[in-house]
Amino acid sequence: MRIDLLPREGNFYKANLHSHSTCSDGTLTPAQMKAAYMARGYSIIAYTDHELLYDHSDLTDEHFLAITGYELSINERGDRPFTHKKTCHLNLYARDPHNTTQVCFHPEQYYFCGEDVYGKVKYVGEPYLRDHTPEDINNIIRIAKENGFLVAYNHPHWSGEDPRDFVQYEGMFAMEVYNHGSNSVGYYEYNDIYYDIMLRSGHRIFPTMTDDNHNKNPRGIYTDSFGGFTMIKAPGLTYSAIIHALEQGDFYASQGPEIQELYLEDDMVHVVTSPAVQISYAAGIRRNAARFAKEAPLTHEAFRVDPADEFFRITVRDSAGNFANSRAYFLDELEK
Repeated sequence: MRIDLLPREGNFYKANLHSHSTCSDGTLTPAQMKAAYMARGYSIIAYTDHELLYDHSDLTDEHFLAITGYELSINERGDRPFTHKKTCHLNLYARDPHNTTQVCFHPEQYYFCGEDVYGKVKYVGEPYLRDHTPEDINNIIRIAKENGFLVAYNHPHWSGEDPRDFVQYEGMFAMEVYNHGSNSVGYYEYNDIYYDIMLRSGHRIFPTMTDDNHNKNPRGIYTDSFGGFTMIKAPGLTYSAIIHALEQGDFYASQGPEIQELYLEDDMVHVVTSPAVQISYAAGIRRNAARFAKEAPLTHEAFRVDPADEFFRITVRDSAGNFANSRAYFLDELEK
């Protein structure tokens, strides 16, 4: 019997789930960003400006979807310079495209805009002075979810965080395994090992790859764009269908390679890809496997799934050194 891990029906939609426009500290307007990304084959942008939540659904049409969201910063307090402090950045994606009511707002913690915006912000509850502790971060995630947001964890390396920090965070649906903006300024932000650490610590979350683009580099406005993306499989390009696909994990993360099919048949997981030089299988225990191209590129491989594996995930690498990552599939989830 065949079990499709990526849905057989529907279409793949290319998405940048982390971006910054002129609404905060980016240099492209939301409309300019839409035009630039659509020219490169994208159908979806999550507009996640720092600390400010805007509804850009006026940009949505039959070929493009604007996801309503924002990036929330939780910094260590104290007198040390910002570069010496740990920070936790979370992307909040609204389930309702018209939800522009923010959570955990405090006027002293708007780091990327002026006082002119304070009176325009809609928020729930009393002003919330955020603190970089696991307890407070988990409380912020809980409040965000209760108020209609999916929460994703961003760029741990740039943030100065390590597993001692992020394995304590609860309730996120995804984490960035690659952040192109951070990578483009010298941070090593391909975090698949961190993803494994989260999985082996009991967190059933999904991987994304994003741009986190600001388009400030004088060498060209697209320097930090088009480097990391998420391929979402959904029955149509509607807000509800895409949010549902994100919740279900019906997507993969990529810097370039394609995962065209992913399915189980008997005790084998099959992966169909664009031309690759390596396809790997990683399990939840110390049992991995890899296939390497010889005379011709790889496009289809199969790996045995052992009942003791706990979970497995697939990695694809192409000749340019770019990676694609599937999410982790837990065996008890597949049994259901």
